Amino acid sequence: MKNCAILIVVFIISYSSAISVMGQTHSNLSLAECVRLAVENNPTLKQTELNVYRHQINYKQARYNRLPSLEGNINHGYNEGRSVNATTNQFVNTSFFSGGQSLYLSAPIFNGFQILHDIRRRASAQEAGKFEFEGAVNELKLDVIEAYVLVLTAQDMLRQTEGQLAVTQENVERMEIMHREGAADPGDFYDLKGQLRTDQNLLETNKQALYDRRLRLAALLNRAVDELPELEPLSFSIDQKRYSDAELYRTAMNVLPQFKALDWRITEAQQQINVMKSDYYPSLSLSASIQSRFSSIDDSGFNYWQQFRNYPAKGISLSLRIPIFSKMRVRTQVKLAKLDLDEVKWEREIQENALREQTAKAVFSMKTLRENVNNLREQAQSYQEAFRIAQVHFDAGNSNSVVFLTAKNKLDNTRNALVIKQYEWIMQKYINDYYAGTLDL
Repeated sequence: MKNCAILIVVFIISYSSAISVMGQTHSNLSLAECVRLAVENNPTLKQTELNVYRHQINYKQARYNRLPSLEGNINHGYNEGRSVNATTNQFVNTSFFSGGQSLYLSAPIFNGFQILHDIRRRASAQEAGKFEFEGAVNELKLDVIEAYVLVLTAQDMLRQTEGQLAVTQENVERMEIMHREGAADPGDFYDLKGQLRTDQNLLETNKQALYDRRLRLAALLNRAVDELPELEPLSFSIDQKRYSDAELYRTAMNVLPQFKALDWRITEAQQQINVMKSDYYPSLSLSASIQSRFSSIDDSGFNYWQQFRNYPAKGISLSLRIPIFSKMRVRTQVKLAKLDLDEVKWEREIQENALREQTAKAVFSMKTLRENVNNLREQAQSYQEAFRIAQVHFDAGNSNSVVFLTAKNKLDNTRNALVIKQYEWIMQKYINDYYAGTLDL
């Protein structure tokens, strides 16, 4: 009876973190704090965020392409022997310095609306990048939630194993005294000692599992595992808003940023086709220039500014380019752009099909886990009573170690399964909230 009472107390202590939120010290990390730290510090997410800035820069450049371009040029050289004087165009047979300076302006007037379509394409890419980054943030949140839940699961499993080991140790010590006095069956004594080693090995395995899972969570937060504080427990409630497969699927389609990003990628691909088609049209551009020459043997002397004023050359021109035949290059580019559009559309179709499968699985898993938790709770109560009876008979010498350990292992396995299933239910709840757009972290 004493061992049974000890087991009940240990089980209640190990379970308390999964059933209700206990008071924590200030240094403990909550799930919301872990998510915030991951979003702020995760290097993979920071690397993904660079794509957002890249799209912004490309969009700005696309708009800048509407502006004219202005170039300046200065050249200077030394001439020796028979050369042409740059300012008089006469042959001279002397040594002198010559050079020139110019400004050149060019501006597009019409190029098949290529610049306009490219601006729209870059704008679509910018919006798609924002939603893709938002999707990456959500994926990181789910990874953190999963890692957080797995740490709590490992912690409770470790406490559960410690309680099981304490009960086994208590029985081994009692049997050892009886064995020395010749009052215990040697087979029962060694059977219990073997169970003790099994529980000790299981304890070490659970310690390793807890360390690995804390290591995974610390990596997501971009910190060393030694810097990771203890975690606050999560409350467990079997109540949860229930969705049908179709409801959750439709809701997820409307709220998940991945699909909004794909819509913008489709628009981007459509604009890319227009960009490629613009090469079918003629292009018209305006150019203007001003230039001057310099010579050190000019009558005005070694005066750059005076010679610039004396020998200015100005010009303005319109350039019309008419495509006639380009080895089918433009046609090929248009076809490839259309294939890119089809590829994005099919990608969206694939994502929709995957989402339909995932949401249906999520809804069914919630139902299954709810039933599992209820069944395991009742099973744990039944095995608790069976173990209590087995303990009484074993202490009285009316049973053997096989019956006792069978009852104990059934109870231990059920309690372990209940801990795991409860945390699986918590994780599934967050997954369903993610699909429903109610993940408030």
